[in-house]
Amino acid sequence: MVSSSVIYAAVPVSVIVALGLIRKWRSRNWEKCLSNTCLRGKTFLITGANSGLGLETAKALVRRKARVIFACRDVAKAKDAISLIRKEQPNGGELIPMQLDLASFESIEKFVEIVKAGFYKIDVLINNAGVYVPLKDDLKTKEGFELHFGVNHLGHFYLTTMLVDLLKRASPSRVVVVSSTLHERGKIDFEDLNLKTEIELAKAGKVAQRHNAGYCNSKLMNVYFMRALATKLMGTGVDVNACCPGFCYTNLFRYSVRWYHYLLMLPIAIMFMKSAKQGAETIVYCATDYNIEGQTGRFYRDCKEYNSNVQFDKEVENKLWTVSEELVKARKPL
Repeated sequence: MVSSSVIYAAVPVSVIVALGLIRKWRSRNWEKCLSNTCLRGKTFLITGANSGLGLETAKALVRRKARVIFACRDVAKAKDAISLIRKEQPNGGELIPMQLDLASFESIEKFVEIVKAGFYKIDVLINNAGVYVPLKDDLKTKEGFELHFGVNHLGHFYLTTMLVDLLKRASPSRVVVVSSTLHERGKIDFEDLNLKTEIELAKAGKVAQRHNAGYCNSKLMNVYFMRALATKLMGTGVDVNACCPGFCYTNLFRYSVRWYHYLLMLPIAIMFMKSAKQGAETIVYCATDYNIEGQTGRFYRDCKEYNSNVQFDKEVENKLWTVSEELVKARKPL
């Protein structure tokens, strides 16, 4: 006769095995980038390459012999990431750490100046870096822009537009904008791009912390920016696309998620949350797969085109571009 203690001990093991099988079954639907073409001689620039999706994207590119520029706010962390990759891939492509703070126009300008002095062309620019912070903290960029708007959109807007000539020299080349399907929850209010109203509501506790309008709005701006840039670069050989890595386990939400949230979200995490490596597959696909060369202005998820629920407005697209240019030139919020 089996004792009750043995039965009780077996139950957790059975549950763990069952959950593992469910996750394995679920992950079969998460596509992988099948292109494994050698990228020797090509230069990839990744913002935020020292951790999470950026790090896994860099690993995949280095494995394909690419030269990768790690554009990171903390150069020490970039060097640590490079050391880690070198241990795993001693014969991979060249890795170059460079300092870039997307929350500072001055830093962006210095970075671009150094890149242009050291590189004749950039084959692929991957706008990966992003922030997700509680709105109640009311954080700003160096120029005073709301942090999500200033980093996730405006910083990458400025960086990309200043690197366009290097991208054209590498034609056929690509810009990959890492967005999210959360862009479908965003809205663009040109009267309050810095979210003064939302921030006040958040400070007063009238907005749930999990509802981050700053992040969702910036992801919508990412897609509008991608569409506008794709139109402007049509015929130049520079493809511009956006993608959603999916719901991934990274440190993006480190300022908003507490330990008990992980327990509450465990069932969802098992079914839907990807690892950073799994999430990076779509980024690598957009950056390297030759089957989509010449395709521009599109949005991808799970290594295939995704149809957004947003009814994109050309007038909003053009206005966002114009306003962004004006804000960069003025160097201060409206």
